[in-house]
Amino acid sequence: MAHDLQDDLEFVAAGHDYDDFEFDDAGGNGFRTSGGASQYQLDTEMNDTSALEYRQGKDMQEIPWERLNYSRDQYRQMRLKQYKNYQSLARPRDTLEKECQRGETRDAFYDFHLNTRHVKPTIVHFQLRNLLWATSKHDVYVTQNYSVMHWSSLLRRGKEVLNVAGPNQDMRGGRPLSRVQISTMTVKDNLLAAGGFHGELICKYVDQPGVAFCTNLAGNKKSITNAVEIYESPK
Repeated sequence: MAHDLQDDLEFVAAGHDYDDFEFDDAGGNGFRTSGGASQYQLDTEMNDTSALEYRQGKDMQEIPWERLNYSRDQYRQMRLKQYKNYQSLARPRDTLEKECQRGETRDAFYDFHLNTRHVKPTIVHFQLRNLLWATSKHDVYVTQNYSVMHWSSLLRRGKEVLNVAGPNQDMRGGRPLSRVQISTMTVKDNLLAAGGFHGELICKYVDQPGVAFCTNLAGNKKSITNAVEIYESPK
């Protein structure tokens, strides 16, 4: 039954034509940054789902459940029953659940606002947790292939902030880097810090052209940058 459901979902997904951001890589070699000049605006909003449409019955992920053999609730229950989450507990889970006191849920922490299929982050492994960063209610930074994109939910527009697909190029400070596959990132106070699969670190001000600093923290290709944080120095 679960196998049939997965086939149904894959069939439906294959029937949709979702557009990605398109990058013009004809600008030359090296890391490319937008500096505010290159912006990509949506040509259509036919794949977006608004809060009003959701309240009127449209599926928030635009999945046509009426064409499938199961409803959303049925599929969710099957997934919860079959999915085996990784656990690393010092004590048995059953014992911990008996001791755990569940709190009352009175208020909603968040509500559905908008779903757009025009922003598709590239996450190559499920353990990479920091490849999407929200700096406000309306501003989101995501990794897409070898780029970092800024998406504005108000403007419905995306802008490439950093491109690390090119070969070696001299940068200010640190060491020049070649093609970097981003493994983690963070954005704070207009400063973007991104780490790579081979120990790379790249820093860039999102409102300024060029890369501020880049280097390889490990010096070898067997080390990965797991996480980066931005802290203000104490005054």
